[in-house]
Amino acid sequence: MTLSRFRFDRQVTLAVVITVAIQAAGGLMWAGGASARIDELQRRVEGQGETAERLARLEEQVAATRVTLERLERRLETGEL
Repeated sequence: MTLSRFRFDRQVTLAVVITVAIQAAGGLMWAGGASARIDELQRRVEGQGETAERLARLEEQVAATRVTLERLERRLETGEL
């Protein structure tokens, strides 16, 4: 098995090479921007852990308050208070 040397065909112009290089650079820039956006989203999600926990606690407190309120309403309706 012999290694063939890389060479340009005479039909490949400098403009084609420059165009491919510019497209590759644009693709790399786009990928870098996408990576930065993904990193920012990951930081936001990590920061929302505390908020989600606090929200869960508040939901439980609201549910307990609703039960207490319903119990008081029943007692008022029956005249126990």
